[in-house]
Amino acid sequence: MKRSHIAAVIIFIFIFLFSLNGCNTAENKETAAAGENTGNTRESYLEEGHESAVLGGGCFWSMEASFSQLKGVRDAEAGYAGGDRENPTYEEVSSKQTGHAEVVKVVFDPDIISYEKLLEVFFYIHDPTTLNRQGNDIGEQYRSIILYTDPLQEETARDYIEKLEEEGVFTDPIVTRVEPLESYYSAEDYHQEYYENNPDQPYCSVVVGPKVEKFEEKFADLIK
Repeated sequence: MKRSHIAAVIIFIFIFLFSLNGCNTAENKETAAAGENTGNTRESYLEEGHESAVLGGGCFWSMEASFSQLKGVRDAEAGYAGGDRENPTYEEVSSKQTGHAEVVKVVFDPDIISYEKLLEVFFYIHDPTTLNRQGNDIGEQYRSIILYTDPLQEETARDYIEKLEEEGVFTDPIVTRVEPLESYYSAEDYHQEYYENNPDQPYCSVVVGPKVEKFEEKFADLIK
């Protein structure tokens, strides 16, 4: 084999192995270790008539990249929820010190897109049958979770999961947790719109990109 071919193979293997590290890359650990999470400067508030949904299904980069494209979605923000530490940093969450999950907070107009439709997208873009894992992203922070903000959201979520199980949509049992939202914290600035800003980052190109493309093909009629 020519040296050039060997070099190409080595580079490919390096990129592939780097992508297997998932969301929790060395680059992000270094950035996250810089200091306390003071939130981000993006506007993420509820205008009159808007509602919010907080959902977790693996790395929040791909979740945010998908939900942000939907008609009726005012904002999709990467964050942390489901744990017991205030203002957690990415490093703390990744080190399993907080109990938080990586989530996306979706602010939406229910007159344009329903909460149930968001759940349909949610269950399509991640695997709700793998406990604390999405592909090579392993850990409680990657758990499948729905954090409801009111009794109606809880009822809708539980009914939707029951429907999926009755229809046998998934071969294995759904392990998605349905819990009340106690607190939510915005992720650091550099996590926001991460895929849009870093499409050529190895994990994004190998893992996030194909997931987003699959979503765009399935829900083409719902995209802005």
